[in-house]
Amino acid sequence: MPLMNKVALITGAAQGIGRRTAQVLAGRGFDLVLNDLHRPAETIASLGGKVEVLEALADVSDEAQVLRMVAQVRERFGGLDVLVNNAGISFIKPAEAIESAEWKRVMEVNLFGPFVLSREFGKMMLGAGSGSIVNIASVAGLVGIGDRAAYNASKHGLIGLTRTLAAEWGGRGVRVNAVCPGWVKTEMDEKDLGSGAYTDADIENRVPMGRFATPDDIAQAVAFLADNKQSAFVNGHCLSVDGGWASDGSWDSLRLKKR
Repeated sequence: MPLMNKVALITGAAQGIGRRTAQVLAGRGFDLVLNDLHRPAETIASLGGKVEVLEALADVSDEAQVLRMVAQVRERFGGLDVLVNNAGISFIKPAEAIESAEWKRVMEVNLFGPFVLSREFGKMMLGAGSGSIVNIASVAGLVGIGDRAAYNASKHGLIGLTRTLAAEWGGRGVRVNAVCPGWVKTEMDEKDLGSGAYTDADIENRVPMGRFATPDDIAQAVAFLADNKQSAFVNGHCLSVDGGWASDGSWDSLRLKKR
């Protein structure tokens, strides 16, 4: 079954970065597969019927559910052009207090899920000789951030997976890249903020640009990496969309003095 329009699958599409990425890619004419644990009704409504949409409810950490989703996509669209591995969970806890089950759950969602999705949809893309995989990593995959040992390790691992798949598959037409957001104003951030782990000022003072990222900041970067014309020779790259966070080693008073 030949592909008609370009097709993109976005995991974690019900809110935040995933929802905005769906809107941006729909605006570029992609048909969409929207994955989440819950029906992404608000995301679908926001698209206004512009493109064909397949809902794919699945836990990305459950291999059997992922395989069923792969079969759905193959039956409906015949293949996939773009995979956006966006689904992920935050976890804040001192390293010495993390329980084994907590560690495993973060790894299952943030690293194992993207691996299985990339493996299965990568087979489709390799068969077609083209495709783009975009992994949503984090600034926490580039530097160490306290009280996030499991989360940081999962995102460092995702960057390693990105570079390895890029090396293996680039010569066969499949590009694999990552976007590394800084702190983004989403529902996940509001939950973490509500726990008292940090304040808005903590983040705004740390970022040279003096603000949080927006979901659109990240979605536009994803759209760039998804586009075979705009980023045709970009492979294995980790694109920081962090307002300069990972580049700035200044202390707060020095950083703030420069604004």
